[in-house]
Amino acid sequence: MKSLKLAVAGIALAFSAGVFAADWAPGSMDWSRLPEIKVTRLALYLTPKQAYDMKMADPKGVALFDVRTRAEAMYVGMATTVDALVPFVEHQEIMSDWDEKRTMYKLDPNQDFVPEIARRLQELGLDKNAPVILLCRSGDRSSKAADRLQAAGYTKVYSVPEGFEGDRASAGAKQGQRVVNGWRNADLPWSYKLEKGKMYFPR
Repeated sequence: MKSLKLAVAGIALAFSAGVFAADWAPGSMDWSRLPEIKVTRLALYLTPKQAYDMKMADPKGVALFDVRTRAEAMYVGMATTVDALVPFVEHQEIMSDWDEKRTMYKLDPNQDFVPEIARRLQELGLDKNAPVILLCRSGDRSSKAADRLQAAGYTKVYSVPEGFEGDRASAGAKQGQRVVNGWRNADLPWSYKLEKGKMYFPR
């Protein structure tokens, strides 16, 4: 129960902070300079290209999970190499509550996150000591999700701080757009076409 409360607190911190890593260059690996919101307890990080290469080098021995919401995967697309979509947080089934700080519909912790990761790993024939890579929009949620898994006994959880969409540009013609870094901006494989077997269905 204590670990769940810490995880929820971490989610609140992640989504209330107004800090974006707009100066984080694509492929940067000076992890000591990561914004606090993207830091994990295990301190295991990968660039999008490293994550892709690691998965491709050992497809059956490395798990790659997208931890964004179902709506993000459906409308923004998803990396084709992920094993499954396992949302760390989700929109309410009926989106009736509004988050004033984030100016969007409220997100709630997915209570099924850790059990679903366990189920998916079991399907892959992997355990808590297998390398697990987490990918979210821009590295905030994946860091909190990594901490949640670490608290549950997982030992090799990697976060991709650039995320799938990347960080927002702080200036220029594309100010506010997610064009700074990230999986999509690195021209790694992704698609709007989703595979049902990889998608998350609440149990």
